[in-house]
Amino acid sequence: MHKTFVVLVIALGAMVAALGGQRNPQPPREFTNSVGMKFVWIDPGSFKMRCGGEGYIHDVTLTRGYYLQTTEVTQAQWEAVMGTNPSYFKRPNRPVEMVTWNDAQEFLRKLNAEEKDTRYRLPTEAEWEYGYQAGGQTADIAPNPDEVAWFKGNSGEMTHPVGQKKPNAWGLYDMQGNVWEWVQDCFQPCYAKTQVDPQGPPTCNGSFPDFRVIRGGSWNEGIGAFWDAARDSRGQGDRTDYIGFRSARSF
Repeated sequence: MHKTFVVLVIALGAMVAALGGQRNPQPPREFTNSVGMKFVWIDPGSFKMRCGGEGYIHDVTLTRGYYLQTTEVTQAQWEAVMGTNPSYFKRPNRPVEMVTWNDAQEFLRKLNAEEKDTRYRLPTEAEWEYGYQAGGQTADIAPNPDEVAWFKGNSGEMTHPVGQKKPNAWGLYDMQGNVWEWVQDCFQPCYAKTQVDPQGPPTCNGSFPDFRVIRGGSWNEGIGAFWDAARDSRGQGDRTDYIGFRSARSF
């Protein structure tokens, strides 16, 4: 009787542990999907969000981890999903550009369908900057911008293949320069208010109708744009040769 009871207890304990593991699995630190997009896991945490170079600093806490693509979406990756290549500076391993915020949403919709997933999306502005800062390990101003970014002084007035410059401490490339990057948020002016999992305004209206945030600067910007990772906004239907994006994925 005693032996049977012990066996049952052990079996129940194993079952509970297994179920607990299913509820709280440990995410892989990185993965590459079917079209060659590589992602790294970003742990939840708190940081000082600098909101570009506008002087506003506020505390932000992200309570959920997420994946962030290590590079901007390339033209080859875009073409694998969409079947076309709208870019002006055409090369398979350069970032896709000439894409609107709406186009990025359509790409992500189709990517989710191909991957039989629902979690690919644009990062929020807070998620983007948390990744850029690498938990506070990235300097406000890069000591040597040429090491980490393609900008007006070294780009030759064009984009370049992704991942050629030095990554930040979390393995993210081109967070400064090459192309500006769409994020999910509607645009709002910077503020100095503590936030938890900020999403930006729920709708784009008021003084900034249909304006979405772009981050990081581009090949046609001077050094002055790289203070605290550049911040700007464009209409979500704007299409230029200096705006692209990188993907995020929820867990």
